[in-house]
Amino acid sequence: MSELIKKQVNDAKASMDKAVEHADNELNKIRAGKASPSMLDDVLVDYYGSPTPLSQVGSVNTPDARTIVIQPWEKSLLGAIEKAIMEANLGVNPQNDGVIIRINVPPLTEERRRDLVKKAKAEAENGKIAIRNIRKDANEKIRKLKSEGVSEDEMKTGEGEIQKLTDAYIVKVEQLSEAKEKDIMTV
Repeated sequence: MSELIKKQVNDAKASMDKAVEHADNELNKIRAGKASPSMLDDVLVDYYGSPTPLSQVGSVNTPDARTIVIQPWEKSLLGAIEKAIMEANLGVNPQNDGVIIRINVPPLTEERRRDLVKKAKAEAENGKIAIRNIRKDANEKIRKLKSEGVSEDEMKTGEGEIQKLTDAYIVKVEQLSEAKEKDIMTV
């Protein structure tokens, strides 16, 4: 395989790694009925006028499977943190006791679990689509190498390598999705 083709294959592999990582992050944001600090990853607190991730203005812990505790670095931020959590629309109610904020994560109903499984499947499908788009772009780049003297056989070999990568990465996304589904459906 020529160096030009190898470079395209390696670029595609790096992009697919990122696509799988992104899909994994999106799946982790879907709550499975258990309290997890990652549920609050997207919460931005108004910290002296600038939106700041919650994890940078306080510590986020889970003392048990149903509770998240937020200990702000500054007591003056309690109200701003509480407001940010409410605005994030996570389906939880923060309780401010003047020192810390407690969030009780309610157990999921069967209907809600099914909705979350659908959401997880949609996120996994987005990951697969991203991988297929990377394959399409890589194959187009390989075909463009014909003008640089790359033979038909080398192009076919390169496209075959890209297809093998695509298949392997789609399986990875499916495994992540299945694990998340199992996690959601476990009571």
